Amino acid sequence: MSDEKSRTVSDSMEETTDRHRRYLRAVNNPVRRDILRSMKKNNTFESISADTGLDQKTVGWHISVLIDGFCVEEKSSEGESRYMLTDEGLVVDFLDK
Repeated sequence: MSDEKSRTVSDSMEETTDRHRRYLRAVNNPVRRDILRSMKKNNTFESISADTGLDQKTVGWHISVLIDGFCVEEKSSEGESRYMLTDEGLVVDFLDK
């Protein structure tokens, strides 16, 4: 993990609780965990959809939950979006084992 401050911890207890709720919602779904695993090798929308076998609308919805849960960041360049795992998203390596 990097030295930057965790995105799931805040200065107030209420905000930290909300961030933890959002994070747990993101990683507590097997489809989203599959998407996180796919993002480790494929970081474009189309490649994630092809890798997981999910239609693009479904992938888009799950990615929005992962972004809201601090697991993924979207990077856009030249009209193409790429998705990068955050430190919080890398927890997928330790789930379902």
